[in-house]
Amino acid sequence: MSAACRHPIGLGLWLGLMLALAQPFGARAAEAPEPPPVERVQVDAPFIELHTGPGRGFPVFHVATRHEWVEITLRHTDWYKVRTATGQQGWVSREEIAATLTEGGSRKTFGDAVLADYLKRRVEAGVGVGRLHGDPLFKFWSAVRVSDTLSIEGSMSQAQGRFASTDLWSVQVHAEPWSDQRLSPFVGVGLGHFRNVPNQSLVDNTTTSVKMADLTAGARWHLGERFVLRADYTIHTAFLSDQRSSDYRAATLGLSFFF
Repeated sequence: MSAACRHPIGLGLWLGLMLALAQPFGARAAEAPEPPPVERVQVDAPFIELHTGPGRGFPVFHVATRHEWVEITLRHTDWYKVRTATGQQGWVSREEIAATLTEGGSRKTFGDAVLADYLKRRVEAGVGVGRLHGDPLFKFWSAVRVSDTLSIEGSMSQAQGRFASTDLWSVQVHAEPWSDQRLSPFVGVGLGHFRNVPNQSLVDNTTTSVKMADLTAGARWHLGERFVLRADYTIHTAFLSDQRSSDYRAATLGLSFFF
């Protein structure tokens, strides 16, 4: 008796595979899922301009005139990729695509960047003001999300007091457990550099330039469009020597922009 006869299950699998491979390509292709439907709108302005990319810096290469139908196939922030009846594909700004009508004849409305865009944000940059041990503080930051709940942030802060100016540079890892919420608290830890420069008029005007560690707690609130209100409280620990360290507490309130 042959090996194939002794193993009928293996023979059945082998025959099934051969039949699948022998099936005409066209028949298999017909079973592929259809692409998602696109939305058709009619131009209701004298014309709309199609750019080669999603931004005003990209050149205009085609225009769609009044009463022409276009299909919206993709959105990128405030830009929409469209396809004309003649097959031309390009990007149209939200302001221009708003001058269209639906298939029912009503005005098509397009909102600004919505909450879903905020939840999908990847890069954020902002500026804030606050206090560092009673001195006015200015802070700049930029962050990149590496996952839904983790981000890496770099910041630069400067406080200008009566007796000294203080510069702080820091890189932190932020954990944001409820990043899918409009109001989202976060905590962060990091390392950086602390530099304090006393006024030259002081008797002891030695500059301090040492390493530091940070511990931050704060919250973000999505205001709308691409703007986020942020408040945070940070403890900066400056390592003045092997045996001595000093804590500097800072509170800031700022506004960031995401994209």
